[in-house]
Amino acid sequence: MSKQTVNPTDVLITACGGINAAGRSSGYQAYRRMVFDALTPELQQQTLDELATLTGQAQEAVLGNTLVRAWDDDSEVIRHWSPDALPGRQRVRPNANESELNEYSENKLDNGINYWKDAPKRCEVRSAGQLPKGFRADNLYNCRHHPRGLQLALYAAADALGSLGMSADDLKQALCPDDIAVYMGSTAGQMDMEGFGGMIQSSLLGERNTSRQLPMGISTMPADFINAYLLGNAGSTGSNNGACASFLYNLRMGLDDIRSGRRKIVFVGNSEAPLLPAIIEGFNAMGALATEERLQKLDQTTDVDFSTASRPFAQNVGFTMAESAQCFVLASRDTALELGLNILGSVGDVFIHADGHKRSISAPGIGNYITLGKALASAKRTLGNEVLNKSAIQAHGSSTPQNRVTESDMFNRLAKEFGINQWPVTAVKAHLGHSISAASADQLMTTLGSWQHGILPGITTAKEIAEDVHTEHLDIPLQHKQINPDSIQLTFINSKGFGGNNATGWVLSGKQCRKIIRSAVNDDVWNKYLSKNETIRNKQQAYLIAMAKENQPLPVKDKEMPPEPDEINLTEGGMTLPGWTHRVTF
Repeated sequence: MSKQTVNPTDVLITACGGINAAGRSSGYQAYRRMVFDALTPELQQQTLDELATLTGQAQEAVLGNTLVRAWDDDSEVIRHWSPDALPGRQRVRPNANESELNEYSENKLDNGINYWKDAPKRCEVRSAGQLPKGFRADNLYNCRHHPRGLQLALYAAADALGSLGMSADDLKQALCPDDIAVYMGSTAGQMDMEGFGGMIQSSLLGERNTSRQLPMGISTMPADFINAYLLGNAGSTGSNNGACASFLYNLRMGLDDIRSGRRKIVFVGNSEAPLLPAIIEGFNAMGALATEERLQKLDQTTDVDFSTASRPFAQNVGFTMAESAQCFVLASRDTALELGLNILGSVGDVFIHADGHKRSISAPGIGNYITLGKALASAKRTLGNEVLNKSAIQAHGSSTPQNRVTESDMFNRLAKEFGINQWPVTAVKAHLGHSISAASADQLMTTLGSWQHGILPGITTAKEIAEDVHTEHLDIPLQHKQINPDSIQLTFINSKGFGGNNATGWVLSGKQCRKIIRSAVNDDVWNKYLSKNETIRNKQQAYLIAMAKENQPLPVKDKEMPPEPDEINLTEGGMTLPGWTHRVTF
């Protein structure tokens, strides 16, 4: 599709749900927390009220317990071999008490027996983009020892359903199983003790594996949980893993599915919960993270403000890890009109390219120049120069010294070639941290909020842009910037990932989508849409009002019985499934 003009309203964004360090995605709550200082007093109060409900915290505490901040985790105990261990030596049980350890140390060490010991080691990384303090997804349903990333995936998809204004049963009445897909995953998989982390460590800790740890650790399990416990989806499923660009990989699968006519509705997103000491230590070993010591040297102080640890395009020392789960509901134009779904925006195109040969697998390369160049060319062919000049870009903005130079050079050179001056650049990792596979989903969520409220988030964590950043054709605001939403009708979502996984997509604003669709359909079709949309909006508003008052239980169906073989009406042409109005056609 890179050489073709696409229909910009083929694939519509009809709902957004999720949770990250700023709060809940539906109703633009998380976005409002990010730009809190630029909101009206009324919206500030509404945001405080909602965050207090979400977290169970007092209103005066929620601002300090959201966004990037000092890491709450206190896991500072690292279990390791005794320093005088030799290969092949026997271990005693990991949780041996002091008398047992003394016995082994005094009486048996000479016979080749070694032991574990607990040694406190303070993690060098002290900042993280944690979920709002007090929020617990596992309190909203019977979580049955689910890993954190899967809890968040279910929350994000449930929040998206609430924002959609349709329940899972409503979808089953309106569509057939072939019409629906779920593309949602994680980059690292589920590495906590309920997933792969427990499976790998159990034998070393003298414990046994459970039957849940292996399947629950798989990186595609967020989609599987949404299918099995929330939607009852029997359509397409999966996830495309592209490191930190994974969400855009999944978005392209949804785009291709709908544009080809294979699907009518696609749930697309990512869920990542990487705030575990072992994962943090792994990233830190690469020198990729902002440690306390590096921040102290950068700021020339021993008293670091960890809320400013992430500083894209400024003087910085590494990125800040974060957790997030985001889910968007994509729909074909005809489906959105038929069901009366909200139109928040549209996905025009997504481009993915590798870097070619590399000196380092983690270093940036040439692939991102290709993805952004193709995205710009695609948007120009489809929408024209006038709209291209009313665009902004959501930068990967990882907050590393290398990224600030290479990404700004790419933006600057391509802006010059396409005749764009003072191109607005937003970098939301300044507020949310880097949520790995969900990072570009955080960017898209923020884009939808900007179109709703007319504020571009600035890099408020920095005092100035670094001297080595290329800015001749760019506008990188350090403060939140009030805009007329009509002045930015188009946004480019840019992402890079370790290994050479680059992706750039472009999305069109909901207002422009509605304008294009209205001009393409007759009055009867449009009026029917508006009538149905009123019902959808009422359901969505009822959901948001309920969530503002109390965290609602997730509509998880963990006791649901699968169809028995004799309940399936099977013929050569297809089959009927219980609960679905329309048949699966072969």
